Amino acid sequence: MDIGRVIGTVVATQKDSSLEGTRLLIVQRLDAKGESVGQPLVATDTHCQAGRGDTIYMVTGGDAVGVLPERKMPVDAAIVGIVDSLSHAEEPPSNGEA
Repeated sequence: MDIGRVIGTVVATQKDSSLEGTRLLIVQRLDAKGESVGQPLVATDTHCQAGRGDTIYMVTGGDAVGVLPERKMPVDAAIVGIVDSLSHAEEPPSNGEA
């Protein structure tokens, strides 16, 4: 599972029939500190609730295909929730002191 931020939308005049009723969003992956990591990707918003600027969590690969098994969507990434808040514990000092 990955954390990301919605940075845009995709408008498709035609798409696979299994994707009808879902939105395609552009998502930027984030690291544990909320910093951008890698290139943006397109993810389906299976519950049509995420919007631009939302922090979301998503699954990729085979997990994304299985989000809605009855639909068998041809996707590589699927948004499965919206993050309400994040907290990040600081790493312990490198000298072993706690």
